[in-house]
Amino acid sequence: MEEGKKKSKKADVLSASFTTGAIALVFLILGYQVALFVHKAAVTRMAANRDHPDTVYVIDRALAEEILRADKPSPSTLDDGPVVIRRQSNHSPAVRSVLEKAAPRPVESFRFNPNTATLEELMRLGFSEKQAQSILHYREAGGRFRRPSDFAKSFVVADSVYRRLEPYIDIPLLDLNTADSLALLELPGIGPFFAGKIVQYRQQLGGYSTPEQLLEIWHFDREKYDGLKDLITCSAPPGFALWTLPETDLALHPHISKAEAHSIVLFREHHRPSDCTLEALHQAGILSEAHFTALSRCRLASPPTE
Repeated sequence: MEEGKKKSKKADVLSASFTTGAIALVFLILGYQVALFVHKAAVTRMAANRDHPDTVYVIDRALAEEILRADKPSPSTLDDGPVVIRRQSNHSPAVRSVLEKAAPRPVESFRFNPNTATLEELMRLGFSEKQAQSILHYREAGGRFRRPSDFAKSFVVADSVYRRLEPYIDIPLLDLNTADSLALLELPGIGPFFAGKIVQYRQQLGGYSTPEQLLEIWHFDREKYDGLKDLITCSAPPGFALWTLPETDLALHPHISKAEAHSIVLFREHHRPSDCTLEALHQAGILSEAHFTALSRCRLASPPTE
């Protein structure tokens, strides 16, 4: 019985402590909200009760144009109405500081890359300094926005802000012909193995002619390609020197066998440059059907002039 009373008393103490803590938390939140309200009210009051009120004119348009030429104050006009001119007074530094903070910040929309935009640019786009800093911290920690939709997932990007900025997001595609292994690792589904294979295959081809040539890499399947095809492109390669490379170098191409390389050199030696075409090699039976089809997708350097 005595032990039960002790447990009950302990439970009452814990319950009272919890209740006290909850009440204290409520009062803390209310106090914080009241402080924010008082601060905002004070700022608004200071902005309203300026030490030297601005002078505002509402005047005829012709007279306004004459004043603007002479004094150049800041006007705001209506299409068919009078001209409203506000001439700023010389406010004290304290009031100027309050007015600058209280004044609505102009919001711009321009093309930007969320992976490289500066703090100033992000703030010009409408983000607060704290929100812009969050985006920079995400990037500094190794984060990257691969697609515009990735930017939308950031917790500081509201849906309405994203809808406004989406047409202006400009994330460059990754060029398969210039990207190194480190850059390729940023693609979804690409680890060190495939990053190395992509670079190696590029060297063998003499440069990618189309992004779809990634599917020719061993174990690079359609699912992997579909997951990154909207993130890549390939600039025009210099062209594989089919008509000038020696036999040993030709045989290194993934779509030319050693026997085909030997036959290509013989064909070059016995035909004029103008007769050296991929179709001619195919018709001569030098290239297999599979290799002819694959080479047709490659960019080839022109044969030397006669």
